Amino acid sequence: MSKYIITFPGQGSQSIGMMDGLAHVPIIKKTFTEAFDILNKDFWAMTSAEDDIYREDINQTVNTQPLMLTAGVATWRYLQENNLASPSFVAGHSLGEFTALVAANSLTFKDALKIVAKRAEYMQDAGVSGAMAAIIGLDDQKVVNICKLEQGDGVLEAVNFNSPGQVVIAGSKYILENSLQSFKDAGAKRAILLPVSVPSHCKLMKPASIKFGEYLNRFDFNLPEFPIIQNYEAMHYNEIDKIKSALVSQLFNPVRWTETIKLLSNESINLFIEAGPGKVLTGLNRRINKEASHVSVSNEEAIGEILLKIKELK
Repeated sequence: MSKYIITFPGQGSQSIGMMDGLAHVPIIKKTFTEAFDILNKDFWAMTSAEDDIYREDINQTVNTQPLMLTAGVATWRYLQENNLASPSFVAGHSLGEFTALVAANSLTFKDALKIVAKRAEYMQDAGVSGAMAAIIGLDDQKVVNICKLEQGDGVLEAVNFNSPGQVVIAGSKYILENSLQSFKDAGAKRAILLPVSVPSHCKLMKPASIKFGEYLNRFDFNLPEFPIIQNYEAMHYNEIDKIKSALVSQLFNPVRWTETIKLLSNESINLFIEAGPGKVLTGLNRRINKEASHVSVSNEEAIGEILLKIKELK
C-alpha cells in the first residue's frame, strides 16, 4: 500500500497569481469567498491582481497568514474532491501547521482563520524592529555559531532549518543586516534578506506568544484524525493541551523542517504532496529525501500525476 504525506506551505510561498493554476476549480473560489465572509478581506483580489498593486499587501504578515491558510485549505478541499484525503501524516511549515490542523479536523476553518489573523496581529506588533534572511550553502551548526558570535546584546538566531544547507535566520534588524557579510565570509553561497514584515520564530516573538496563548485557549480543538508532525519538536501529539502548547512555542522557536521530513522518511513515506501555492516545500522535501516522489498541487494536472505515482508505488 502506498503511503503519502500532505504538507502545507507557510509564509514565503505567497505571490501575485499564485492560485491561477486552480482558479477555475469551483471549490477554490468558494473557499476564498468563505474567508471573505469570515474576515471581510478580499484575499482573492490580493492573489489574482494583474498588476503589482497588491504586492505589498500580500507580504504584510496580517494578510499573508490568513491568505496562506485559505489557499492551503482550498487546495486540501480540492484533494478531498479527488479522493486524496487519507494521508498517513500531515505537516505544515510554520503557518502551514494551522492548515494541517484544519485538514485533520482538529480545528474548523472559521476558527483557524480567526486564530491566525490574531496570531499575525500579535506578531506584527512584536516584530517592528526585526528582520529575516536566508543563508544558503552553510552547515547548520556554522550558521548557529555565527549567530551567537554576531548577536551581541540583541537577538540573532537560526530559526528555520529548511533543508541541509538552507537555514533562515531572524532577529534584530540592524544586527541581522550587519551580520550578512560574516556568513558570506564563512563560505555561504548567498545571504539574502527576505521580504517579510516580522522576525518569526526568534525570541523577539516571546511577548506575542504570551498573548497568543491566552487567545488560543478560547477555542475548542479536536484530536486530529491523522497525525500532525508539529514544528516545535518535530513530533506529533495525542493530547490537545500539547498540540496547543506546541503552537505557542512555535512562535519563538525554530521550525525543524529537515527533522520533520527525515522522521517521515523513516516511516516509509514514499510520496510527498504539497497542498498550497508554489513549490517551496516540494523543493525542500526533495533535497532532504531524494528517493521519494514529490508533487505540488498548483494546477489541475497535478491530480493525475499524484494518482499515477500512487499506482506506480503500490
